[in-house]
Amino acid sequence: MNRKEFLKQISFASILLADGSVIPAFASDFSNKKTTLRFVVASDGHFGQPKTEYKDFFDTFTHNVNSQHRQHKFDFCVINGDIIHDDVNFLATAKSHFDDLEMPYFVTQGNHDHATPEQWERVWGVPLNYDYVLGNNAFLFGTTSNLEGKYLSPDVEWFSQKLEQYKKKKNIFIFVHITPVKWTDNGVDAKEFQALLSKYKNVKAVFNGHDHDQEGIKTHEGIPYLFDSHFGGNWGTSYRGFRIVELQKDNSILTYLMNPTTKINEATL
Repeated sequence: MNRKEFLKQISFASILLADGSVIPAFASDFSNKKTTLRFVVASDGHFGQPKTEYKDFFDTFTHNVNSQHRQHKFDFCVINGDIIHDDVNFLATAKSHFDDLEMPYFVTQGNHDHATPEQWERVWGVPLNYDYVLGNNAFLFGTTSNLEGKYLSPDVEWFSQKLEQYKKKKNIFIFVHITPVKWTDNGVDAKEFQALLSKYKNVKAVFNGHDHDQEGIKTHEGIPYLFDSHFGGNWGTSYRGFRIVELQKDNSILTYLMNPTTKINEATL
């Protein structure tokens, strides 16, 4: 397997192993394994998009995530960009829906989240780039856009500082809205960012939204990039769902999508 430029789409059950490789998996593979961390990732709610049932999309999302949480608790939830659709006046209302989640949650800015850094922090209480630590895991949340909605590379200087700060952590998980590898028409070829990540072997996975029709896993330089389709908006996969991630005691990951109430595309990393 050429790890330098390995690109693969996962469509069935799969596992993210401790060495960064992705293999097919079945439920029995994980029946006796202990989950040490469990979180959910979703993106692209597009609250306020004309001619869509955006309020229902948000209500359905929070209901289904809470339902999963009651069965097997999440440590947190991440909403990975395009929370609103162009109008910053919707930002606080969108937040009120997420406040119904029964677990902590984090957000990133997408290209439709047209807010200034000051407006963003006023609503969410965090800057556009920020970090979170839970046990031996570090989580980095970064913007890939701006007030005008441009497609941007993640902030390499900020990520460089944080990757160095957490280089002794067992795992680093990264969340950015726009895919920083040019796999799709809507991605960005962020070569400097890609090169930066390749220097840190504890980068466990990168999560991106933006591409509503993408629901799999692609790998670049040995790092898995995970898509989660969409939970709102007017295009994309036929379902509106979210991704669940379960870190195991052996540092492998079981991950799958909910579409939104049935488990699909199970994978291990």
